Amino acid sequence: MANRGPSYGLSREVQQKIDRQYDPELEQVLVRWILAQCGGDVTQPAPGRDGFQQWLKDGTVLCRLINSLHPRGQGPVAKIQASAMAFKQMEQISQFLQAAERYGIAATDIFQTVDLWEGEGL
Repeated sequence: MANRGPSYGLSREVQQKIDRQYDPELEQVLVRWILAQCGGDVTQPAPGRDGFQQWLKDGTVLCRLINSLHPRGQGPVAKIQASAMAFKQMEQISQFLQAAERYGIAATDIFQTVDLWEGEGL
């Protein structure tokens, strides 16, 4: 997540409300489904909100997931590679989001690239 100082007052209340919405059980269900769907192509994340966000942050797991929903060799993301460069990671997240929309996910149900990359609203 982005480095920010402590929050106070209304900001703190809003952050606490967001934190309460995070469901660790749902996280585990999603992790198991992604691992089953992608097979041996991905490793398991560290448990917890931060571990889950870091697992998805570079976009490789998401791109492998969307490709796994298509017949082998016909995935919408042709080139998937891990990169430490922020713009490359955000580009891969964006490719996943575009493919998800083409797959049939409503645009109103799709998060923004920067939200995942910065860990906002998880």
